[in-house]
Amino acid sequence: MFYFTPKILRIIDLKTINPKTTSMIEFQMGEVYSKQKKINWTNYSSIAASMKRATVAAEDDHFLEHHGIDFLAIKEAVKSNLYSDIKRGGSTISQQLVKNLFLNPSKNILRKLHEFVLVIFLEAFLTKERILEIYLNIAEWGYGIYGIKDASNYYFKVDPNNLESYQSARLAAMLTNPKKYQHNINSEFLNKKTKQIFSRMDYSRIP
Repeated sequence: MFYFTPKILRIIDLKTINPKTTSMIEFQMGEVYSKQKKINWTNYSSIAASMKRATVAAEDDHFLEHHGIDFLAIKEAVKSNLYSDIKRGGSTISQQLVKNLFLNPSKNILRKLHEFVLVIFLEAFLTKERILEIYLNIAEWGYGIYGIKDASNYYFKVDPNNLESYQSARLAAMLTNPKKYQHNINSEFLNKKTKQIFSRMDYSRIP
């Protein structure tokens, strides 16, 4: 329990305090450079609804219905990955947020167990709106590009509240492998994935 206590206290702080960095940023940029990297925060109300819907459509269809872990999505992901060329993950937005904030990117069982424990506290102390706000502000969209403000400016030269629906779908499609798509923004595969998200995003429920 001692291992979790500092992280749980940080989760409680996240109710009102925006994170200045994350474990993922520190891992990818190094501890020294990560401290120089400023997260350009965008409040939830200043992010286009299309971006929120596209993210939920791409990453977590049942975002408002589960309590951090979506066992149905895990089952669907396993089934989909057997028959589709577009691979799906079963991790929820809440799980991805915990991993990015606090954990390393390893895929061993111990790290996954830590993720499961912390996601319970994340969902207990933070609203769905706050979880999605933090997620969109720390997500990676390419080397050194973290957060929706930097991403929308880098790729489309607009602020997050001015993103159009297809632009939002494109950014959401990049989330699974941002460094790969950063220099291949118009790849056939990414175009296909963007169209799939665009066709579903209007049905996504958001906080």
